[in-house]
Amino acid sequence: MFIDELDLTLKAGNGAPGRVSFFPGKKAGPSGGNGGKGADLYIKASPQFSNLNSYLGKKIVSAENGRPGDTNQKFGLNGEDLYVNFPVGTFLTDINTGEELELSEENQVIFVCKGGKGGKGNAELKSSKNTAPQYAQKGLQGQKRHFQIVVKLIADFGLIGLPNAGKSSLLNELTNTDVKVASYPFTTLEPNLGVCNGKVIADIPGLIEGASTGKGLGIKFLRHIEKVSLLLHCIAADSPNIQEDYKVIMNELKNFSPELAKKKQIILLTKSDMVTEKELEKKTKELKKLKQKVIAVSILDSDSISQLKSSI
Repeated sequence: MFIDELDLTLKAGNGAPGRVSFFPGKKAGPSGGNGGKGADLYIKASPQFSNLNSYLGKKIVSAENGRPGDTNQKFGLNGEDLYVNFPVGTFLTDINTGEELELSEENQVIFVCKGGKGGKGNAELKSSKNTAPQYAQKGLQGQKRHFQIVVKLIADFGLIGLPNAGKSSLLNELTNTDVKVASYPFTTLEPNLGVCNGKVIADIPGLIEGASTGKGLGIKFLRHIEKVSLLLHCIAADSPNIQEDYKVIMNELKNFSPELAKKKQIILLTKSDMVTEKELEKKTKELKKLKQKVIAVSILDSDSISQLKSSI
């Protein structure tokens, strides 16, 4: 399961209370130490994480509390700061304030929640008017923030197209991945990644007409191609209406994000082995009228795959 969106509360540690104690015997007087400070909480972009599965079922992630003050004016230990790991490409929106945080680079660290201050022990609270205080301060609560967290895959290229347009098979061929494929729509239920010549390709689950308004599976994954530099637009060569296939996808991109629809793209006429050479030539010319680069490919034709690899 690929979890790319959830709500999560992040909380810094609480400050610990100070101690109420007294020196024994002749050296009478307050000896209670201060409580330790609660741990601060940071978020970190970790290359070891690709999704939010680690936080599934969790409502809150909390940093360590400080330790209480001790006798003999010993201070309690501070909580150890917590670094919460998320994938590169994670966006966090504070549900209460609207503030947005973005983890866009590997090992990037952002301070999020401040730990609570530890309370003073009675040794530090004594004064000329009260030389033997019978009380100590409580520690302060650590800062708590509620976030909506969304992961957007960091990919160079995005494979898009209608369901069953051959995207997953093509990803397998280009990158030696092992994505499940079958001859029915929506085999791909989550985005898949592969690497070709050092470039990351994201296979986005098939879009359908109305995806940008919530139909099908595509709307959930369109955000994963918002930052790609090139779209690989797959259209099946055996489709009865390739122009309509193209329009459906482009309309959904425009409805989701006009900027996404403006991205550079190569049209891939997939499954080219499923039609005659004459029909393939006709459909290629038809798609070139859209003023986009068109490449006919088949996973059974190594030359066409090599041409595509060279183009990207």
